[in-house]
Parts: sequence; C-alpha cells; structure tokens
Amino acid sequence: MGRRAWRNSPLLVLGGLLALYLAVPLGAFVVRLGTSNQRGFSAPGLYPALYTSAITATISTALIAAFGIPLAYLLARSRSRWASFVTLVVSLPLALPPLMAGILLIYIVGPYTTLGSLFNGNLTDSLAGVVLAQTFVASPFLVLVARSAFGGVDPAFHDLAAGLGHRQLARFWRVGLPGAAEGIRAGLLLAWLRALGEYGATVILAYHPYTLPVFTSVQFSASGLAQTEAPTALALGLAVVVVSLTRLRPRTRRRVVAHLPVPAAPARVAGSPVSFDLRLRLGTFHLRLDHVGTGTSLAILGPSGSGKSATMRCLAGLYGASPGSVRYGEAEVAGVPIEERRIGYLPQGVALFPHLTVWGQLLFGAGADPAIAAYWLERLGLAGLENRLPGELSGGQRQRVGLAQALSRSPGLLLLDEPFSALDAPVRADLRRELRQLQLETGISTVLVTHDPEEAALLAAEVMVIADGHLLQEGARREVFARPASPEVARLLGIANLLPGTARPGGGIVCGDVAFQGPAHGLPPGTPLWWCIRPEQVRVGAAGSLEALVVDVLDLGSAHEVALDLGGGLLLRGRGGGAGGAVPGERCRVEVPAEAIAVWPRTP
Repeated sequence: MGRRAWRNSPLLVLGGLLALYLAVPLGAFVVRLGTSNQRGFSAPGLYPALYTSAITATISTALIAAFGIPLAYLLARSRSRWASFVTLVVSLPLALPPLMAGILLIYIVGPYTTLGSLFNGNLTDSLAGVVLAQTFVASPFLVLVARSAFGGVDPAFHDLAAGLGHRQLARFWRVGLPGAAEGIRAGLLLAWLRALGEYGATVILAYHPYTLPVFTSVQFSASGLAQTEAPTALALGLAVVVVSLTRLRPRTRRRVVAHLPVPAAPARVAGSPVSFDLRLRLGTFHLRLDHVGTGTSLAILGPSGSGKSATMRCLAGLYGASPGSVRYGEAEVAGVPIEERRIGYLPQGVALFPHLTVWGQLLFGAGADPAIAAYWLERLGLAGLENRLPGELSGGQRQRVGLAQALSRSPGLLLLDEPFSALDAPVRADLRRELRQLQLETGISTVLVTHDPEEAALLAAEVMVIADGHLLQEGARREVFARPASPEVARLLGIANLLPGTARPGGGIVCGDVAFQGPAHGLPPGTPLWWCIRPEQVRVGAAGSLEALVVDVLDLGSAHEVALDLGGGLLLRGRGGGAGGAVPGERCRVEVPAEAIAVWPRTP
C-alpha cells in the first residue's frame, strides 16, 4: 500500500487514534520525569520491591508455562463439554477485579484455612503469596492465547504424526509446540507483564514483601505524586527490556546433513488385503460400507462428499474402534491405536512439517531406518534436496517427500488419501507411474481414495465406487470398468457415452432415430432405458454398420477422440479403430458392438 493510500485509509486513522491515546500519557510521564527534582530513586525499599516484582513475575510465569501450556493443548484438541467448562473457568479471572480475586484466594490459602494451616500461615504475606496472586490473575493470558495457537495448527499434522507412530505426548512435543511457538511466546509475554503489574490480589494476599505496584501505592499515600516517578520509571523500563528481548527471534537453524548413510533397499513384503465393515455418523452424514478384500491394492472412487476421506480415517484408526471392524489380512485392528498399526498414512493435501528439512521429514516416523530413508531419497528423485525446507520444494517434490516419509519406516500398508489431486497433470502422471512401480517392487498393500477413474484403474486391482456414504459397486477393476452397475456408476467412472434410449423388439436399442443391437433383452419394447459404451470401444472404419458425420477430432497426444453425429440427436465419442484418420465434416462408418454396451431401465 502506498503512502497516499495509507493517508486516506480509515484503518490508519482508527489505529492511529488508539496508538496516540496510549502514547500521550507515556510521553507526558517522560516529560515530567525529565523536569522533576524529586523522583524518588533514593527512597528506601524501592529496589527490593523491584526485585520482588521481577522474581515473582518470573516464577509465576514459569509455573503458568509448566501447567498452562499442556492445558492449552488439551483444550485446543478437545471439543467436549468438559473442555468448554474448563475454558470458562480459566477465563473467569479476567472478569474479576483483582481485589476480588485476592478475596477468593484468601478462602483457599489464608492462614486459617486447612491448606494455609499446613504451611503455618506462610502462604500469605510472603513471596509465596505474591506468586499465588500473580499466577491466578495472569494464567488466562497464556492459556487462552496458547489455546488459540494450538488450535491454529493444521490437524493434518497431528494425524500424520499419529500415522507415523507417535503417541500423544510425542505429538505435543514434536508437532504442537513447534506449530504454536509464536502464540505461546506471545502468551508468556502477556502473562509476565500482567504478573509484573499485579496489585489488587497481591494487596489482599501478600501485602509484604512489597512488590513494585504495592510500593508505589504506599509512596503515593505517604508522600504524593513525586515519589511515584521512580517506581513507575523502573516498571516501564523493565517492561521495555523484556518486550524488546522477546522481539528478538532466534535464527532458525536447519539441521544440515553432510553425509547420508549408505542406502539399503527395504525387504519385499507380503501384502495383505484390507477388509472392513464400517458404520459411522458424522453429524447428518452416515457412512455404511463393508468390503472383503481379495487383493493387495484397493481404490475407493467417489465424488466429493461421498465419504472417501472418512473411510480412509476409519481404516487408519483416527476414529478409534467405534466405526466397526477393520482387518489387515487376518488381523483385526479396530481396537489398535493408529500409532501401533505400522502403516504409512498420507492425508489429503501435502502435509510436511514446516520446521523440518527433507531429511528430517524422512526420519520423523517412529522406527524410521536412516539407510532405508537414504534409499527412498534416491529412488524417488530427491537426492540433493535433503537439506531443504518444505517451502523450498515444488508441489511434486513435496509429494515425493511425503511418500518417502511413509516408506522410510517400512510400513505394511499404505493409505493414500487423494495424494495427487493438487498437482499439475504431467507431475501427477509421473507420480502415478512411480507409485505403480513401487507397488510392484515392494509388494506393499495400498488403499487409495480418489475421484479420478484413471488413477483408480492404474493403481488398484480392486475398485469400490461409493456415493453419499454407501456402496454403489465393487469388484475387480476390469469388471467394474467394463460393466458399470448403474448410470451413476458409469458417470463416476467417467464414461462419456451415457445416453437415454428405449428398448426395441428383439432386444435392440433405439436412440433418437437410430436403431442398433444392444443387450436390452427382457425389457418390453418401448421401455425407457439408459445405455453406455466406452469411447475406446466405438469402432470407426469401413466395416461399421452405422453411418455418422465426423463433427470434431481431438488430438489427445496419446490417442485421438472423434465426435460422431449419427443423426436423430445421437452424438457419440469414439477412440477406437480409425479415429485418428477421421476428418471433420466427412462421413464415416461406425460400429457400436452390442457386447460392449451396458443397459439399465430408466425410472421416471
């Protein structure tokens, strides 16, 4: 934004007014301090009060950090009523005048209470009393800010860490803390500043030893405004120093790897089929799927919102045991936590930890083998990139790193949630071929969810087609693609030639003014129906039984697709036979093989 735009910005006016309001009193104090002859710097007890405030604020902040950061993490990760209630309790000290907060604390730690008597009344009028008061009023500043910071960490990172074998405590240290570091730092600063300036609760709970705010109040009562300049200046100076120190950001030192271990190829594994019987409710969405696996590669194909990712999370164990039975081979794993399942889980999108280099990503998984990681680094074309951060990688490189990360711990099963959907077509095609080669080389079982029929056909021997949380069709890849069970399945499989028609005597089909043979046997003549044929099964050539006008010819690089007008509103697309030799505007012969057509009755 240019200087003129800033001048005309209402945001600048509004923000400037508040900044001016906050700055003017400070400026007035600096002027007063510079012109005054009695500032109070020699007043007895001033520097002990400064020390008391600084040390107790630091101790309080340390206690708040030790207990408040884990609490904030748990509150951010939970959506339970318990978490909402605890958040409310944590927030209440902000609504209380500090004087009342001190009164509440007296009920618990006062000299005549049970707890107070255990400490011989030393929890009040002592450094302990100051710390208790400061901790009570300053805790919300850290907990609430850190809770928001933890909540801002992408849940996919936690899911990824769990899928890589890390339990909750490890996920807290290795994912939550790095991701929320900026917010935690801000919360700690606010808590320390609030503790430094605490007065009301401290006066009630620990009048002695004096803190700087209490000392200032005593001086004002005894000697007037002049004697308050020194403690005010010291408090401001200390705050400026601490805020300035927190503004310094330590340099992010990436852990540079100078020498990689000697690569070692992973042992070939005997893949196991994945079977499941799932029943899951997510709000108004109901997932109902069951499958008995017979092969080692399964693709779950469906549109957005069909339940593909929910199914994958069930198979990974992210919903626990409640969705139902999940078996890896003969082993029932529904009750096994995700971190103990020895899987490679790639959640939707590119999920790489932003603070780790490529080499750090590969070794992040529990039990990751450096020698095997070095093998996958080379095998997936990542050699030379081991010291780069995710922001320094292309989309395809990031996807390869995610795959190498999962493979570096030699999992028995790969769960891939639309791994290539965000990539450019050439990169996506390359990675598909690489993944297919990996399937053949390693023998690893894979479950892939995708909305791309071509991807499903390339990477899976078994295909499930789902929509709205339920199964439409499943079976061997060839059977599903050759014989769609319904028009909806045909659409999801990307079959371009899906058209309405009617049954004619003898089992044929009438579409517009064109009649041809088809598998409509058993349907009374005149029955409305849907029919489809794959473009590659439409034959263009001199031997065809139907005549058509070539409307358009598309050069797809690896094949040619021709748009054919057979008259009467029947427009077909073909890739077979002589499609490459067709010329727009010319007439040609077309064959629509009856055995390649699928037919379904059309309901009103």
